[in-house]
Amino acid sequence: MIFSENVLVCMAVPLLLTLFFLRDNARQFVFNFLLGMAACLLGAYVSGFVDAASGLGVVDTAIFISPVTEEAMKLLPLLFYFLMFDPDDDHLILAAVGVGAGFATFENICSMIASGTESLSFLLIRGLAVGVMHIVSVFAMTMGLVIARRFRVLRLSSTVGALSLSMLFHGIYNLLVSGPGVTAIIGYALPLLTAGLLLFALRRQRIGQ
Repeated sequence: MIFSENVLVCMAVPLLLTLFFLRDNARQFVFNFLLGMAACLLGAYVSGFVDAASGLGVVDTAIFISPVTEEAMKLLPLLFYFLMFDPDDDHLILAAVGVGAGFATFENICSMIASGTESLSFLLIRGLAVGVMHIVSVFAMTMGLVIARRFRVLRLSSTVGALSLSMLFHGIYNLLVSGPGVTAIIGYALPLLTAGLLLFALRRQRIGQ
């Protein structure tokens, strides 16, 4: 058993101090990184409560419940930022990457503490796959917000659709890596392939502008 709150405090205090020395985009990234870690802890609380109340078990909770709660928690700070400050696309993407990176980092550290650090290769594979997966899923939600701003008639549908897509992507990843074998290899590769496609599409979009 680990005390995730203590881990969060130990990680967050140095990062909070850096906010006094940073400016502009660097400060925004660190701040959203902190929000991502907090979102991870809140998502774990909700998933843990549902697990205890329903008796689904760890594996079923990870496949069916965690993707829903975690993606919703990642969307909340981005949605607040989007509605209250109306940032441009680049600042919104910066915020999304910060939230996704903070979420993935905190989840990986807690997992590493809980399961041990004997296998460096497994930790590298998991760290890369989980990190990219969370960034890809939150990036998909951000694209939904971008579409919502450009096409106001689609504001609700694009936001809900992007959230549903990120939940589905997260759930498929958790399902594939829930057991050893070929499916796990496919699951670890899926976020990397998706990230490559998203970066290619984003670059084409910026060139087109």
